[in-house]
Amino acid sequence: MTSTQRLAFLKGHGTENDFVIVPDPDGRLDLSATAVARICDRRAGVGGDGLLRVVRSAAHPEARAQADEAEWFMDYRNGDGSIAEMCGNGIRVFARYLLHAGLVEAGDLAIATRAGLRRVHVARTGDVTVSMGRAALSEDGVVVTVDGRSWPARNVNMGNPHAVVFVEDLAHAGELRAVPPFSPASVYPDGVNIEFVADRGPRHVAMRVHERGSGETRSCGTGACAVAVATARRDGAAPERTGAAVTYRVDVLGGSLSITELPDGTVEMTGPAEIVAEGTFDPAWLTAALA
Repeated sequence: MTSTQRLAFLKGHGTENDFVIVPDPDGRLDLSATAVARICDRRAGVGGDGLLRVVRSAAHPEARAQADEAEWFMDYRNGDGSIAEMCGNGIRVFARYLLHAGLVEAGDLAIATRAGLRRVHVARTGDVTVSMGRAALSEDGVVVTVDGRSWPARNVNMGNPHAVVFVEDLAHAGELRAVPPFSPASVYPDGVNIEFVADRGPRHVAMRVHERGSGETRSCGTGACAVAVATARRDGAAPERTGAAVTYRVDVLGGSLSITELPDGTVEMTGPAEIVAEGTFDPAWLTAALA
């Protein structure tokens, strides 16, 4: 990229989990971890919990195998520049951008991700529903410790790893800027998102989350899915066994998400997604960030 070229970006959020959106349909942009971290810096960059690069599946080596079913690939990066397999709030914002940009029609579409194909329903206005796939539950759990308190955590994978901790009070999670200590570390060799969950009523919980690579965020879509599945199992609900779907309202700091686990094990997430701004990077600043 030369100093005379201008690159567009947009800003969006889903339940206040916010993202910088970078359209790169032909996959020509080389975004290093350092460049992503600079763009997501809240003081010296645009600011965001992560970055969504919008690339045609056929133009990205990690998505070409999905190109026949999904035209667009969500290249998601955490705020520190590290690569993530999946982002639930991010994919809703990604779908909202595709509609906003006129790249898709309202209704059902497929989006390629590193965690596989995701089916999405995007209305012209309002909420976006994502079929998040099946949760994988493991008996290999960890113990999470904060300020002298310790709790067992349920190991749930939603295309990315989660440790779900049930607490009496969300304040027990502490400040969550740094990843809460957990053991044994070998259970999550690539890091983990840790959710702290408190009951609010029948099929209604609230959570706080430390997202790997981002710190505490206002919301985490895959985390809300993991929380709903873990809570259902705690409550004795197992849709695959009973044949009855189960829905939980999961409150996050930035709003609420509705999570439904279907009898076939598929988890659906419904929540808002908004585009709030668009502009261009200063060419000289971006050239320096990419260097």
